Amino acid sequence: MGEVELRGVGKRYGTVEAIRSVDLRVADGEFCALLGPSGCGKSTLLRMIAGLEVTSSGRVFVDGVDVTAVKPAKRRIAMVFQSYALYPHMTVRQNIAFSLSVAKMPKNLIGQRTDEVARILHLHDLLDRRPAELSGGQRQRVAIGRALVREPEVFLFDEPLSNLDAMLRVQMRIELAKLHQTLSATMIYVTHDQVEAMTLADRIVVLDRGRISQVGTPMELYSRPANRFVASFIGAPTMNFIPAEPRALAGREAVVGLRGGGEIRIATRTGVANGSAGFEVGIRPEHLRLGDGSDARSTLGGTVEILERLGNATVVYLDTPAGPIVVQDDGEVRLKAGDQVGVIIDPERVHLFSADSSVV
Repeated sequence: MGEVELRGVGKRYGTVEAIRSVDLRVADGEFCALLGPSGCGKSTLLRMIAGLEVTSSGRVFVDGVDVTAVKPAKRRIAMVFQSYALYPHMTVRQNIAFSLSVAKMPKNLIGQRTDEVARILHLHDLLDRRPAELSGGQRQRVAIGRALVREPEVFLFDEPLSNLDAMLRVQMRIELAKLHQTLSATMIYVTHDQVEAMTLADRIVVLDRGRISQVGTPMELYSRPANRFVASFIGAPTMNFIPAEPRALAGREAVVGLRGGGEIRIATRTGVANGSAGFEVGIRPEHLRLGDGSDARSTLGGTVEILERLGNATVVYLDTPAGPIVVQDDGEVRLKAGDQVGVIIDPERVHLFSADSSVV
């Protein structure tokens, strides 16, 4: 009922190409996140699916029907915006039912649908309140209810949690996950927060300057990033990138040397051609371990600069001959600024990137 397909979709603003020939298929019932930094084109792409932006090239299909030239109101798509945009003089009940009232649906059907949406979103006790009497999370649930009452085929969310504080964001993530399980509806969700994308989405589409950089499940993007951009954008703290030079190359195995450190033998994905240069080793902070300066397993040595104690973990910022490195270690780690430590690298967790930033 809610399959969305983009074929060669592009968007230009004068000479600026905001979206560059995007091909994407979102399956019926899938929760798909569009993830990327500000200005990458994710909100523009969402608005093109909704019909709020005219496509410069390509086609948009919903359930196999070309809706590229169809008006937004006729697309059976509902959109939830970053701003709640609730009518302040109306009650929660009136806000939810507004689109049905405008469509002149029978009052008994409006009441029935409104009550059903209120039950799903746990808004029953709030139906007679006005927006000023609600918390941010409650207002966002009302905004979702206003979309849900229309019974759309596809839900579009444009950074709906960005106005909420940290605790409310966590609560609303849980609510959205439950809503998707209840409705089994197609949902496309725009965010620049990789935690939101990783925890909510079945698949994530990582956008970079108007192009799709990689599409995959959260763990596929985390474990097997296609390029340096995806590797750096997925995961917190972000991946470490260490300059490396090839020492020995044989098929899908490479021995690389780190600046000011030892060598690592890496099993590559694609193989490395002789004469290649400009490599970087990528490894996530949580895949590094700390040892003392005399630990024979240490590939690098460094000096502790800053520690961030988070309770369950400690993030350690090091100055090393290979450059700054971040290590996420045990919450009870006993270190202080100025301590000399060794860095133990697990070669099974290392990614190798070439000069063009693609994974090797």
